[in-house]
Amino acid sequence: MPGSALSYAKGSTATPLLDVTIGEALREAAARWPDGLALASCHQGQRYSWAALDAAVDQVATGLLQLGVNKGDRVGIWAPNCAEWTLIQFATARIGAILVTINPAYRVNEVEYALNKVGCSLLVTAARFKTSDYLAMLREIGRDRLPHLRSIVTIGPETHPGFLPWQALLAPADRQALERAAAALGPDDAINIQFTSGTTGFPKGATLTHRNILNNGYFTAQTIALTAADRICIPVPLYHCFGMVLGNMAALTSGAAMVYPGEAFDPATVLQAVEAEGCTALYGVPTMFIAVLGRPELETTDVSTLRTGIMAGSPCPVTVMRQVIDKLGMREVTIGYGMTETSPLTTQTAVDDPLEERVGTVGRVHPHAEAKIVGPDGQTLPIGEQGEYCSRGYAVMLGYWDDPAKTAEAIDAEGWMHSGDLATMDAKGYVRITGRIKDMIIRGGENIYPREIEEFLLTHPHIADAQVFGVSDTKYGEEVCAWVIARAGAMLEAEHVLEHCRGRIAHYKVPRHVRVVESFAMTVTGKAQKFEMRRMMETELGVAAGR
Repeated sequence: MPGSALSYAKGSTATPLLDVTIGEALREAAARWPDGLALASCHQGQRYSWAALDAAVDQVATGLLQLGVNKGDRVGIWAPNCAEWTLIQFATARIGAILVTINPAYRVNEVEYALNKVGCSLLVTAARFKTSDYLAMLREIGRDRLPHLRSIVTIGPETHPGFLPWQALLAPADRQALERAAAALGPDDAINIQFTSGTTGFPKGATLTHRNILNNGYFTAQTIALTAADRICIPVPLYHCFGMVLGNMAALTSGAAMVYPGEAFDPATVLQAVEAEGCTALYGVPTMFIAVLGRPELETTDVSTLRTGIMAGSPCPVTVMRQVIDKLGMREVTIGYGMTETSPLTTQTAVDDPLEERVGTVGRVHPHAEAKIVGPDGQTLPIGEQGEYCSRGYAVMLGYWDDPAKTAEAIDAEGWMHSGDLATMDAKGYVRITGRIKDMIIRGGENIYPREIEEFLLTHPHIADAQVFGVSDTKYGEEVCAWVIARAGAMLEAEHVLEHCRGRIAHYKVPRHVRVVESFAMTVTGKAQKFEMRRMMETELGVAAGR
């Protein structure tokens, strides 16, 4: 709690941090709850107890070692939610390899950049997902453009020429080799790289440790009182911290079960999974909860087992929160705030917080974390004043992979991670996120950085300049809008711009609205005024103004 009139708070240290690796935590879970349900992948019909999961992870970890994967090597995973995703997560951790999580929506340019940026030596991939043919994309890139990549393993029973089958990872467990690998590991070793876009236009690899993500899952589980009797419905993507940390690591440290309703979010399968598995917790961004609440079968689905969960990613309207509590029975639902670079949560509401705090704030600081609100000069502001939210503690990443300059921009000399988000803190320590210093767009929980899309649009031969910004949207919170200026003499239409984007950048980054314009709204000094362009577009579209 704040000890003065300044916007600073420090979380409780009464419960010590876990000082083990993820592999050791899995051994402990298997010993403590051997027959308890660890994982149910509903769409695959796969189920594992903690003992069975531990044994399966040993097999995959041995298979990785036999393929020449060692401590510190980067292993990419490019797949939707599935049991194999989690086996790879735990197996890489067991031998000290660094798991590189790749967004299933990535296209050729993005996956090539990601694999080369961190030097992945092995990639585990689905063959396809939705409209994405992953193997065709990888063939298009070609091995000569992926100099670090030695092997590609495909998930599923099929075999594909030029790729190793999943069975190549299913080796008889070599306990001696696994024990040797485990003996060389420590909780502060890097274990995960997650890409987060930057204003430079190039994704940065946030590098996280065992201590980072294991403890964040642990304290998240404590906040929502998870035990081995709980079952967490996880429709959020595993490639993101929401799924792999707040879901998988929270389950690992509490004995709760991980329940995957499908490859990707679908409100109907969420309801089916909640009823079939008796889920007690449900995770999602507000748009997911809105979709679930809008399903007609909700009236005939038994959701009486639900009591808690986490809503994060974007602000939650009070009407939605009331429906989540009343219609889904999630009386103990919580709101969390964080960022990939902080593993992710640094604040969260409590299960017994009043509704006003659970909707209007993102809660109070997590255990073993510190939070403060600073002004442009870096000084901590008085209670109630708006400034930049900063956090410090065990959850802060090691840094951006192979990018010391960007790391130094984000983490100051005293270890504070600067979020780029505007916030206030009240006298009780509750934090309210009030805006964004940078012009990041949040579309249905996905963070989108305009500069990245602008640079991509400028690769079109007929586009002279581009400005990308968010406009309010009732479904996703915000949608992507692009204003472009054509090169002199060029014929350019909005459809040309969209065709340039489709299939080449992730679908959620493709602009929903495109306007070919003569000029941008500018300041007298020649800087683009995105807030003015946003206002003009929202007026044209007839949507309520956001932020």
